[in-house]
Amino acid sequence: MRCFVLHPIILHERICYFCGMSLNLTFLGHSAFHGSVESRGFFIDPFVSPNPKARGIDLDAWSAEDIFLSHAHQDHIADAEDLALRTGATIVSNYEIATYYGQKGLNGFGMNFGGTYAASYGAAKYVVAHHSSSFPDGSYGGCPGGFVFMLSGINFYFAGDTSLFGDMALIPKLCGPQSFAILPIGGTFTMDVKEAIEAAKLIDTNVVIGCHYDTFAPIEINHQEAIMSFADEGIELLLPSIGETLTFGNE
Repeated sequence: MRCFVLHPIILHERICYFCGMSLNLTFLGHSAFHGSVESRGFFIDPFVSPNPKARGIDLDAWSAEDIFLSHAHQDHIADAEDLALRTGATIVSNYEIATYYGQKGLNGFGMNFGGTYAASYGAAKYVVAHHSSSFPDGSYGGCPGGFVFMLSGINFYFAGDTSLFGDMALIPKLCGPQSFAILPIGGTFTMDVKEAIEAAKLIDTNVVIGCHYDTFAPIEINHQEAIMSFADEGIELLLPSIGETLTFGNE
């Protein structure tokens, strides 16, 4: 576990805006994360059981109130149904994805771009991503998106699968300063390292957690080169190990 004690000052070369709470964020491989604020948990894009690199992850170890799905591709939804059945969590996504799971008897909350989901631990706004979206059975998965999480002072942007686009600059204007961003960096299907650096500048954050890399051959990266490329632009790139928990908050 790595802990980051963050205040509205420069600390360990990060400019941060946290107050009054802490967030535990565990990397589950690929683009999958489990977050928790106090005892309230949520998943993001749970693709774990089919991922051979995540064999050591026991999803039964975590509870969740919500499951956030950026889009319908298999490498983002694989464990969503089983997790929702086990935990009773609400699947939060676009209208088409929420409806798809609702027809299976699962709890869903459907939105479109600009919509905001209110949770017990904060809120999440559904925002644009430039990608594609379809379920493994070929049915339509709605428009792909990302989420801006606003958790009582800890704001962060989960970009989902996307290319670089200029409207990322609107995120801090509309949702406040972003403490960090989770950005895809593997290229081929999403942004690569160079584009993710530009995305971080648009978002106006100097801390990035990388995702969507190394899982498959086309998205393998050189870790040290990526870290140095971000550092050259004054941005810290965090590449946590699968199963590693990052803790953000106050003392």
